[in-house]
Amino acid sequence: MNNYSNSMKWLQRAEKTIPLGSQTFSKSKVSLPKNAAPLFIERGYGSKVWDADNNEYIDFVNGLLSVSLGYCDADVNQAVIDQLALGVTFSLPHKLEMEVAEELVKLIPCAEMVRFGKNGTDATSAAIRLARAYTKREHVAVCGYHGWQDWYIGSTTRNLGVPECITSLTHSFTYNDLNSLEQLFREYPEQLAAVIMEPMNLAYPIPGFLEGVQALCKKYNTVLIFDETITGFRFNLHGAQALFNVTPDLATFGKGMGNGFPISAVVGKQEIMMLMEEIFFSGTFSGETMSLAATKATLRKIQEKNTLDHIHNLGNKLIITLEKLILKHGAQKWLGTAGHPAWSFITIKDTPQYNSLELKSLFIQEMCTRGILLTGSHNLSYAHTDSDIEKLLNAYDEVIAILVNTIETENLYNIFKGELLEPIFKVR
Repeated sequence: MNNYSNSMKWLQRAEKTIPLGSQTFSKSKVSLPKNAAPLFIERGYGSKVWDADNNEYIDFVNGLLSVSLGYCDADVNQAVIDQLALGVTFSLPHKLEMEVAEELVKLIPCAEMVRFGKNGTDATSAAIRLARAYTKREHVAVCGYHGWQDWYIGSTTRNLGVPECITSLTHSFTYNDLNSLEQLFREYPEQLAAVIMEPMNLAYPIPGFLEGVQALCKKYNTVLIFDETITGFRFNLHGAQALFNVTPDLATFGKGMGNGFPISAVVGKQEIMMLMEEIFFSGTFSGETMSLAATKATLRKIQEKNTLDHIHNLGNKLIITLEKLILKHGAQKWLGTAGHPAWSFITIKDTPQYNSLELKSLFIQEMCTRGILLTGSHNLSYAHTDSDIEKLLNAYDEVIAILVNTIETENLYNIFKGELLEPIFKVR
């Protein structure tokens, strides 16, 4: 068992000034079990990170998918250092805004114009405001996770503080179930401003699903928005919209763009995007040049090094072998895999003996003990190697065996040493 004493000390200190001790739910003590996993990271390089107690891990979380090339990538860092010497935030626009926008227009099928933000929520909220302004409607259909703003989070169980009048405007539909979206159009005829969705998350789109969504949006004059905050520059160089050959009206990008630097973008058709001159979407730091320099360097490297081929090859190997290990240990009733090779998942279901959160808590503890930082999804970067995947799979072989034995002998609380995970909310 690793020593996590400094993580616990830092958490106690952080909680005095920071709610949850973290800026992000998915990085906090509710997503990693206290006393059984690290809670603070000190540094990272390539595919590895070191926690507050200097424990080393191969990182399969990667800044919640924002680190696409690897920690401290030399080319990205040098671009940022060069720009830092010239200035960070100015009193007028900088040419990097134009240069990166032009690159996005070149790469993304739906992109005719671009505006930048700092995180995914900036971009998705801007896209919703654009759609409402363009259609002069207020209701929105959602599918997936789209950030923390009222218009979306009010539709989840984490809706504390969101006015009911806002919550009532957002309606969820089910991925790969076109009927569920058709029902919303029937319930709110000529009221839906936008359909916003992740083009893929846990499952691949069934044949005709995305095309059907697009057809419904055209039929009802509703703006189709693909939230590619995760899928963009990860599933395909040109986005999941190119992978699945369905072009939306607007799209949002973020995590894959800047190798960990804070940047996002809303892109789309010129006739809709031009309303940016009328609505108010404006931020002092939206044109911050270090993140733009990082993005320019990241996009260049993705293309020059064919980084996505490397990531997808590793991901395919991981999924195929993990599925064999699940069968080997006879765990297929409660363990499974899902997702795309660049962003795949191990799924853990309830069993008669333990619920999924109990099993996941033990799973994370045992993975961390073996030097693997993993919370359930495999967020691969260009820095990951065949050796990293082999070590992950060896850890899986051992940990799945432990989980199977734990269920059979009902000894979880004899071997789990931390505090159980807490539910946040489920959107996938």
